[in-house]
Amino acid sequence: MKVKSLILMASIIGTAILFFSASTFAGATITDTIKLETKGYESQKGHVQFTHKKHSEEYKAACGDCHHDAKGKPLANLKPTDKVQGCIECHKKPGDKPKGKDAPKLSKQEELEYNAAAFHANCITCHKEFNKKNNTKAAPITCTKCHAKK
Repeated sequence: MKVKSLILMASIIGTAILFFSASTFAGATITDTIKLETKGYESQKGHVQFTHKKHSEEYKAACGDCHHDAKGKPLANLKPTDKVQGCIECHKKPGDKPKGKDAPKLSKQEELEYNAAAFHANCITCHKEFNKKNNTKAAPITCTKCHAKK
């Protein structure tokens, strides 16, 4: 009787560990499509739908191509299960940099304080480099190609 109880208890514990491990792993994996939006700011052109799979598999982009440290250097050796900060954690000002004839002159560092300006600088630069390197126009560089229509 004790052996049966021991086997039953071991089975229950093993099953619990299996489910806990699976749920922990599943919770740590990245979402393929991310809606790039910032609380407190509504894009006039619609939000960009970013796809990790397309960028990593089709375009061979590394995680560090987007995820970087405070100096703009790529974070090396990132894995899909690693936690990373959201862009707004460092690029704290919602929206894009001021534009127009009355807009203040900002340094590059001041521009990158704006969340949308940081996205634009990172994404468009990468897209232009990809197009030049591959002699293509596949990576979009205009507003309407990335932003969803409202």
